[in-house]
Amino acid sequence: MSYNREQKQDRKNLLWAALAILALLNVLLLYFFYQERKENSTKDSVIAARMEEVLTTKSKLDSISVQLDIKIAQIQQLGGRVDSLLSMKAQLEKDKQLLKDRNSFSVRKYEERIKGYESMLAEKDQEIASLRQELGTATAKNQELSEQISGLQSEKEELGDQIDAFSTRTVELEEKISLASALRAEKIQVAAISEKGKEREGGSYRSKRINQLKVSFELAENAVAQANDKEIYLRVLDPDGAVLSDMATGSGSFVYHERETIYSSKQKVAYKNTRTPASIIYGRGGVPLKSGKYVVELYAEGYKIGQGDFSVK
Repeated sequence: MSYNREQKQDRKNLLWAALAILALLNVLLLYFFYQERKENSTKDSVIAARMEEVLTTKSKLDSISVQLDIKIAQIQQLGGRVDSLLSMKAQLEKDKQLLKDRNSFSVRKYEERIKGYESMLAEKDQEIASLRQELGTATAKNQELSEQISGLQSEKEELGDQIDAFSTRTVELEEKISLASALRAEKIQVAAISEKGKEREGGSYRSKRINQLKVSFELAENAVAQANDKEIYLRVLDPDGAVLSDMATGSGSFVYHERETIYSSKQKVAYKNTRTPASIIYGRGGVPLKSGKYVVELYAEGYKIGQGDFSVK
């Protein structure tokens, strides 16, 4: 009898030790999850700040480019040499091209270059004033120069129009790149999971046998998309078009086309630009599903990436 009691006590001790280890593992998992979210948030902030710096620098370089073209035209009209300005223009275009490489972008480096460009433009203003003084101040000459300046103003406006057109094309290109980088969900299948955990496939299920819905799919290969964790949103629409949702089981809302949109469930998927299988579980929260055809929709990064359906008897 004493031996049996010792065995029971040993088993209890082992059970408590196992429970303590499980609790510790859960705490560690929560800590790593928090750290990962914090790191992702920091990365997003850094990327946004870097993008703002790049756009601001590009705007300054565009402004300098317009002023530079005007200075070249003025000095040519006054008979001066523009070799240094043409070299400066070539370097300026290279700097604008290098802005596309955001990883090697340095604010300090570009600020120094911009100061150099502005300094040279100021020197050219003095050169232009000197050339005009050398040509004299005769009334006829002044009238001629006035007409030339008027023509340069028109050229400046034309340059402004060209810049606007370029900006429009840039926006269109960025939209095309954004569209090309959108994910695409393929091979979408819906399975029913019973209360006992049994999974059924086929696309048509009895309502009483559905405790959870499992939506499986594959994210297609996309070399243009960013390789990172993707938040995939699932919307399950009943035969009347209403979204199935239960905040207690993980439902919520996200922004789609500038509107708040309800989702049934969501899942984070690690995407590395290659074909990636994934699945999302939606628990119906004990509410029976009525008969009819249901639609499942998948969304990610502001785009609808796929759609499927199933039926309930």
